[in-house]
Amino acid sequence: MDYPARYQSKNLAKIVSVQFLLIFVALYLFKPFTVNVSEQRLNYLTICCLHALLPALIIFGYMTMLGRVRKRFQIIDWTLKKEFLNVAILFLIIGLSSFLLRDLIYTNPDNVSWRYLWIEIRNAYLAGIVLCIYLISARVYFKANVNEITDHQSIQHDVGLIKEDLRHSAIFIKAHVRIDDFYFKVDDLLFAKADGNYVMMYVFRDGLLKSELKRISLKQLEIQLTAYPYLLRCHRAYLLNVKRVAKLSGNSQGYISSFEGTEDKVPVSRTYLNAFNRVYQQANVAC
Repeated sequence: MDYPARYQSKNLAKIVSVQFLLIFVALYLFKPFTVNVSEQRLNYLTICCLHALLPALIIFGYMTMLGRVRKRFQIIDWTLKKEFLNVAILFLIIGLSSFLLRDLIYTNPDNVSWRYLWIEIRNAYLAGIVLCIYLISARVYFKANVNEITDHQSIQHDVGLIKEDLRHSAIFIKAHVRIDDFYFKVDDLLFAKADGNYVMMYVFRDGLLKSELKRISLKQLEIQLTAYPYLLRCHRAYLLNVKRVAKLSGNSQGYISSFEGTEDKVPVSRTYLNAFNRVYQQANVAC
């Protein structure tokens, strides 16, 4: 699941649930970190549950808070470096929490010691890195196979009919990576919002408003839409379909545009006002 969709609450809950199950099964079946049974205050099943539940709760809480901070301060520049930094911080917090959990689980008199602090932090990083490698590998494998299956199925259709349909209903957009290239119907687009090296596109499809995350910068998307002047860059973080604008409010310093069928609003900054006014007027005249 691509960023930032994986940090939305509904998706994040699914992700941490999968993480909980993976960690629990790994701990219960393989017992990677052996401990003297006589030191256990609780049975091993309960210990596995606690060790799997703790990182799940920490990840859910940390990422939820991070998402709210990014939304409040409108932080749209998100890089792989920042992603790795936050993952490293998460591993550290999980290691510290596991260290503090020792007194609840074990009777060892040396629970509160530098030695066990180092062991818990080290184990958190080792387990976390292994899990990340597994999830990344699974994602790459899945996307590669989905792409292969899609390509194979496409061959089964009449190529001429497909090209004819796409010419009249959708346009091709080239993304950063070939596997992420996509088609979309330009008239279905309401607006697109930048999120670092990604763009969240809001489209009407089958009578419903849907959001689709694409691995492409807003600038790259804008360049490929120059043949459609009504798909206009209106803000450093937004591109909108002028034909879809239902209402405008604001003044010479900027507008706020609204759409039918959604409460979402898109700003039109002062920098883009002249271009927007020209295209908006032409669109209304055409209507």
